[in-house]
Amino acid sequence: MVSSVTNFGRNGLYDWVIQRLSAVILAVYTLFLVGFVIATPDMTYAQWHGLFSQTWMKVFSIASLISICAHAWVGMWTISTDYLTKSAVLRFAFQLVCAVFLFTYLVWGIDILWGV
Repeated sequence: MVSSVTNFGRNGLYDWVIQRLSAVILAVYTLFLVGFVIATPDMTYAQWHGLFSQTWMKVFSIASLISICAHAWVGMWTISTDYLTKSAVLRFAFQLVCAVFLFTYLVWGIDILWGV
């Protein structure tokens, strides 16, 4: 069966759930940050630093960072399997580059967040 070869035995529901759940987390995070900026018109660096110094905000930010990486991975994987199906080597290289970039951004983001 072709579908089990291209997605390692998963069905599309798994990817759909990841896309929707990560989108909800990112929307809530964005709305929170926009609300914070609007509610604090004369924001100082100390207030912004204070917000991101709190453990709950670090956890929320890391959940959002993981969500954006998962969302991007599903999207890029879908693009590669839909449009790069002619060459397995090209598709693998594209997916490898995407995975390396996403992993780098994830580790870098965690380092930044826990360095505050």
